[in-house]
Amino acid sequence: MDHYNTLGVAKNATPDEIKKSYRKLASQHHPDKGGDKAKFQDIQAAYDTLSSPEKRQQYDNPMPQGFHHQGGMPQGFEHIFGQMFGGGNPFDPFNQRRQQQPQQQVFRTTINISLEQAYHGGEQLLKLQTPTNVHAVTIQVPKGIQNGNQMRIDNVLDGASLVVDFRIEPHLKYDRQGNDLVCNHSISVLDLIIGTSFEFTTLSGKTLEVTVKPRTQPYIQLKLAGQGMPIYNTNGYGDQIILLKPFIPDTIDEEVINSINQQKLKESK
Repeated sequence: MDHYNTLGVAKNATPDEIKKSYRKLASQHHPDKGGDKAKFQDIQAAYDTLSSPEKRQQYDNPMPQGFHHQGGMPQGFEHIFGQMFGGGNPFDPFNQRRQQQPQQQVFRTTINISLEQAYHGGEQLLKLQTPTNVHAVTIQVPKGIQNGNQMRIDNVLDGASLVVDFRIEPHLKYDRQGNDLVCNHSISVLDLIIGTSFEFTTLSGKTLEVTVKPRTQPYIQLKLAGQGMPIYNTNGYGDQIILLKPFIPDTIDEEVINSINQQKLKESK
């Protein structure tokens, strides 16, 4: 998968261009809006890679395969000669030493986990298909794992290693942006005017009381610090962002409407 093509940006695109394209595509293809789940996951994986300077550098300059030293044979020829001479480059003076050190077998698998699993971490049972059998393998999902992250586990089966690619399924309520969580909260325009409070349940299961001050503007973002995703391999957490989306109540008393009209008259003078 070409991450640049997925986001529809050039390879020299700036971080702002990548973010702008991601937000547009994510909004179009989000499953909550009837979008394709697989397409959305591809978009998310592409953004996770290209928005990180380190990951983008590794993606743009992958570790070359085959011989790295000067004078080595091209990968295709090395493979052919390796089959003929029992592995390795027959013209390599260190070939005998390499034959005495057989290459470790590596299995690879992709698993889908929920956002809750990415938050809490914990054990995950996998069924690993090998050429000879199906094996049950238990892995530990790290807290704060990002969509598209990989984890290598050595000595899984008879000395073989396992590379696990993580895909995090879209959540119906929370939209993950890095280590932050973003969600919408519908609120009456009357409550925005006079102020209110409401209970909010975080992804961790905590129920918090959120206060909305009087005269709050529509679409304001409220931040609950430290209530987002765990930051991988640290003790920190991201933030929970709540976007206030206003609505007009179906029924409004005439007294309220009259008061609004009087207020408008005052402002027009």
